[in-house]
Amino acid sequence: MPKLSYEGLKDRATWQAAGIALPDYDLLTMRKNTLDAPSWLHFGAGNIFRGYIAALQEDLLNRGMADTGIIAVETFDFDIIDKIYEPHDALTLMVTLKADGRMEKSVIGSIAKGLTTRELRPLRAYFEMDCLQIVSFTITEKGYSLEGRSLDTVQNDMQQGPEKPVHVMSVVTSLLFSRYQAGAAPISLVSMDNCSRNGERLQHAVLEIAGAWKQNGFADDGFMSYLREKVAFPWSMIDKITPRPADNVKQALISASVENMEPIVTSKNTYIAPFVNAEAPQYLVIEDAFPNGRPVLDKAGVFITSRDTVNKVERMKVTTCLNPLHTALAVYGCLLSYELIADEMKDEQLSALAYAVGYTEGLPVVTDPGIIHPRNFLDEVFQERLPNPFIPDTPQRIATDTSQKVGIRFGETIKSYMADENLSAGSLTAIPLALAGWLRYLLGVDDKLNQMSVSSDPLLDELQKALEDVRLTDGAKPQDCGEILRPILSDRNIFGVDLYEAGLAWKITRMFEQMLQGAGAVRALLTQYFPSGRYPL
Repeated sequence: MPKLSYEGLKDRATWQAAGIALPDYDLLTMRKNTLDAPSWLHFGAGNIFRGYIAALQEDLLNRGMADTGIIAVETFDFDIIDKIYEPHDALTLMVTLKADGRMEKSVIGSIAKGLTTRELRPLRAYFEMDCLQIVSFTITEKGYSLEGRSLDTVQNDMQQGPEKPVHVMSVVTSLLFSRYQAGAAPISLVSMDNCSRNGERLQHAVLEIAGAWKQNGFADDGFMSYLREKVAFPWSMIDKITPRPADNVKQALISASVENMEPIVTSKNTYIAPFVNAEAPQYLVIEDAFPNGRPVLDKAGVFITSRDTVNKVERMKVTTCLNPLHTALAVYGCLLSYELIADEMKDEQLSALAYAVGYTEGLPVVTDPGIIHPRNFLDEVFQERLPNPFIPDTPQRIATDTSQKVGIRFGETIKSYMADENLSAGSLTAIPLALAGWLRYLLGVDDKLNQMSVSSDPLLDELQKALEDVRLTDGAKPQDCGEILRPILSDRNIFGVDLYEAGLAWKITRMFEQMLQGAGAVRALLTQYFPSGRYPL
């Protein structure tokens, strides 16, 4: 039976019989090369790292374009190292989920070792080596925050100095201090987290902690100069869905007789398995700022480009080609009792709404980054990503924090229409439908007039209070909601624009009012605009 370990991989015939591809290089040689002279460390040992970033280096190793792997460092949930990495020699079984139902399976061996931020001595030793070129991160957006829950920890780190840091940003700054003291070799710190201006967030956190250490006498001006002149913080854009381990994938691996594939729940409530399941489409775009060199990631499909292009790719995705579609599907999916985005794509009206948001109204003003064609990206979203039944994206999850998203996901397109003398924001239909659907969703009542839960949102209480006088009718004359909605639709902080000035407020209001007319009114409105699923492309 196949066993996921260095020893277990020696029985190659058994793995091949199970349809699982194996590394084409010598794992022990790779591990020795990496630990002797590492070029790449990565903070954040979870699924996006194992299923995407480590797979990039795996590709280079398999093609003979690299001879070292990556050292993974977990910053939060140390059980991941103790209970997933260690028992399996840091190997990962990667399962790529195709939209047509196929699973492609392979073993990722490029992770040479898994450590935690508790293990400062070996981490300092690695950071002191001139050969280290890149330190990357997938620690989530909150990992860079020095405020909120992190405030006391960070302030204590600032007072105590670089010897025993606790917060992940303090740990990284301390390791950079060790590198500075050991000769000040240049290095690149690359945030690969899915947040805007990620490199800037990382740089800000490091400089703030270092500045406090200088003020408190632990560091000197030279360290600050080193951070500003020889440490690069390139910006990046990453796009790949790596959801929690799926039961059907686990069952497929068990059926192939692979041992010990059961997921675990860690003490920090992380649901993780020896395998990673993920969609096939993936994008990583990184600013070309590598003062000490880098792996040949461009040979593995990574775009190495300018900061301006990184921003354009992100804007293309977030304002046109993916995120607006998700939000439109999320709010209507909740109202119509869907539990999977993939199932929504089988719904004639909902798929037509998403098509109209993306193709009809988004593409005329899309930001074209030059390196990725927007229409090709959008085609892939509709043909492979949204309808993929293996990707358990729920409308309820995507509807979280919508008040923080609509200004970027829809407001930027509206502003582009307002700024173009050949276009009129008032001509938009699908985007107003999406916004009206969000307001209807906030009432917490589905299209069958059953109570439904509304996902968390920092403005939820405020918005629901503003809508408390809205009434659902039995099909009689709809309520006039103009004055009720005025404070919301004119709020630039939410939408990025005053929707009255954009000429859309009254259209959104009328759509909203139509959805108040009893059970089935939401479906009736969608059918009015998209009869039989027709949409104007």
